[in-house]
Amino acid sequence: MPNLTLPFAFVDVADGPIVIAAAGSQGRELVSPPHHHARGQLFGSTRGLVSVSVEAGVWVVPAIHAVWLPPNHVHWGRSHGPFDGWSVYIAPAACQDLPSSPCTIRTSGLLREAVLRAATWPLEPFVPLDEQKAHVAAVLLDEIRNLPVEPFGLPLPRDPRLERIARALIADPADERDFEAWARWAAISPRSLGRRFVTETGFTFTAWRQRARLMRSLEMLATDLPVTTIALDLGYATASAFISLFRRTFGETPAVYRRRF
Repeated sequence: MPNLTLPFAFVDVADGPIVIAAAGSQGRELVSPPHHHARGQLFGSTRGLVSVSVEAGVWVVPAIHAVWLPPNHVHWGRSHGPFDGWSVYIAPAACQDLPSSPCTIRTSGLLREAVLRAATWPLEPFVPLDEQKAHVAAVLLDEIRNLPVEPFGLPLPRDPRLERIARALIADPADERDFEAWARWAAISPRSLGRRFVTETGFTFTAWRQRARLMRSLEMLATDLPVTTIALDLGYATASAFISLFRRTFGETPAVYRRRF
């Protein structure tokens, strides 16, 4: 996710060129069921929004970020409305010193240009890269290796009771049940819920729920819903409260962020 124009058989082969890349536009929502491939994958968008899930968490990925998935890592995802995207598939042998776990990274202009250059190459999955193309591939790999990892995801707790709560909040971030009500629903004491949530996700329960709401707000902004509608649908008392939290988190207002799509 996204595969764009590449035949899946090409990206599920470990042999061949170090990198295989594609870039293109998707005029409608793209949904990708759970799958994996032999190559590592880095993907992102230049316009629009993508969300991706792995067993350990969920990410909503705006154009300034990209998702890295090591080889053979199960994932699934979707786009939210039209988007322009790109994807790079990297041979397993070249993934040894790349991140060993799924993560998001902040993209750079150099990375995007290297990807777009590689996406113009003829699709020759069993032909090694020539010297010039190998140089571009080396630049691309070096960017992945050195760009900062962004803590932009929504980590899922491992405890089945906490995971049940987390997935319910992802499905409906506006659910207004309080902390004690969620504890009763999951048959866990409030004290254990609070302690284990921090241990397993790195966030307090309240901070995690706010993060889930903000990530959903990014999806809703991509659909052109009014900011006030988004705020109220996500359970904020006022639009100004939502805008204030959004600005503190992302550094700009929802309206400015949407224009950048």
